[in-house]
Amino acid sequence: MFKLLKDKLKSFFGKSETKEKKTESVKKKSVKEKKTKKKEKNVKEIRKIESLEAEVSNEEIESEIKEEQIEKKGFLSKIVSKFTNTKITKEQVEQIFEELEIVLLESNVALEVVDKIKSNLIEDLIGQEAKSKDIKNKIIESIKKAISDVLIDSPDLIKEIKDKEGTYTILFFGINGTGKTTTIAKIANLLKKNNISCVLAAADTFRAAAIEQLEIHANNLKIPIIKSQYSTDPTSVAFDAKVYSEKNKIKCLLIDTAGRMYTKDNLIKQMEKLIRVIKPDKKIFIGESTAGNDIIDQIKTFNEALGIDGIILSKSDIDEKGGTALSVSYITSKPIYFLGIGQKYEDLKQFNKKEILESLGLD
Repeated sequence: MFKLLKDKLKSFFGKSETKEKKTESVKKKSVKEKKTKKKEKNVKEIRKIESLEAEVSNEEIESEIKEEQIEKKGFLSKIVSKFTNTKITKEQVEQIFEELEIVLLESNVALEVVDKIKSNLIEDLIGQEAKSKDIKNKIIESIKKAISDVLIDSPDLIKEIKDKEGTYTILFFGINGTGKTTTIAKIANLLKKNNISCVLAAADTFRAAAIEQLEIHANNLKIPIIKSQYSTDPTSVAFDAKVYSEKNKIKCLLIDTAGRMYTKDNLIKQMEKLIRVIKPDKKIFIGESTAGNDIIDQIKTFNEALGIDGIILSKSDIDEKGGTALSVSYITSKPIYFLGIGQKYEDLKQFNKKEILESLGLD
């Protein structure tokens, strides 16, 4: 996750090589070219070239270095070198942001999130001393802060579950094909490792083989599962599972539901009924990191209809762009609890804002 965005940002913040390295590079290049010529000349010409080689002036090398440095000069260095005012103006910040905006949009960061980052950057940079020797670092720090401000730190779900008296109920939902059932199994495995008892509720009574799939996970993890027949009202399955959990003093109930399209009102209403009856402690939306900006429409609809408490992004290991995390965190104002990073039960990583900034090369 974030590989493409990280690469783009590294390019964006790229630094020129030192003058000494450039000098050495140019010298080696000059020597190599002349050694090639030696093979085509007679002994007399070779000696002449070797004599001339020793007389290569420092001015020529410096000239080559200067041209190469101009080519390689980083974006920020070019902008900073053009500052003419004593303090940074709004127009200069907008000029700085132009290229960064393209980087973010290409990395699947939603437009409204890009606008928020830009707004934060303008607020933070206007009035800074433009001629300060560390202005470039100030700009980078401001960009880091602007991106950090759109991310929300996730609460400690394990602690929340342990702190509650009685059974803690989590309801999972999302659209088809996001890896929802596998993600629930990963959560169950995490709970088990933290000595938290749990039970699975197979409330996806619509999709073929959904019950069997969840049952395989339950058997692998050696945890109980409450199930019924296909076409059974999912609310009744969830209710039976809650009664079972409370009766057997099981700490956490994980409810799997059918994947539903966010455009289908009847399926959303079915979920509304389940929520009214079960009253879950946490309603978690599971979406794909690779869905790009399409996930924004999905999550907005679910949030408006059902009220999302948190998010898990699956398939983060194959998402090179990484902008989805920035988008959903800001747009919903809800925390991302975990990132799915593979197919194994252990392949679940807690979302951490600091680590995300590190992965982007911004910390």
